[in-house]
Amino acid sequence: MKVTQHLWFEKDMEAAIGFYTSLIRGSSVQWVSSLPAESPSGPPGSVKIAAFTLGDQRYMAIEAGPLDRFNHSFSIMVECDTQAEIDHLWDALREGGKIEQCGWLQDRWGLSWQIAPRRLGELMNDPDPAKAKRVAEAMLKMVKFDIAELEAVARA
Repeated sequence: MKVTQHLWFEKDMEAAIGFYTSLIRGSSVQWVSSLPAESPSGPPGSVKIAAFTLGDQRYMAIEAGPLDRFNHSFSIMVECDTQAEIDHLWDALREGGKIEQCGWLQDRWGLSWQIAPRRLGELMNDPDPAKAKRVAEAMLKMVKFDIAELEAVARA
């Protein structure tokens, strides 16, 4: 079996997936197509579908007018190794979007993202419960994650 996430865009699907694949290393658009037949969402050619990857994850997308808006019940989490990676993704994705707490943001299309340091999971799973608690408390106060600050809290 293969599992593929599927995203429904009201409009601008090609711009969105082109943007996403440009940000995440190892990503690509496999194909984009328009449905040649009339569909419940519009006349021939008005509905577009695409296949793409973000890193090692497979996605499909459709552009077929309004249905349900993206919400927090689905998000894309990107684990970053460096602060530079976090900063780059955060700055790019927040443009035209909305920033939130704990490494969350919504991009200009309304899709939710979690931009987190890989190190956060290691620190929160530390065998020292006091260290893990300090890190968790610091994380909950952050908007964009700061690896150096998380490391400093862990050492305190």
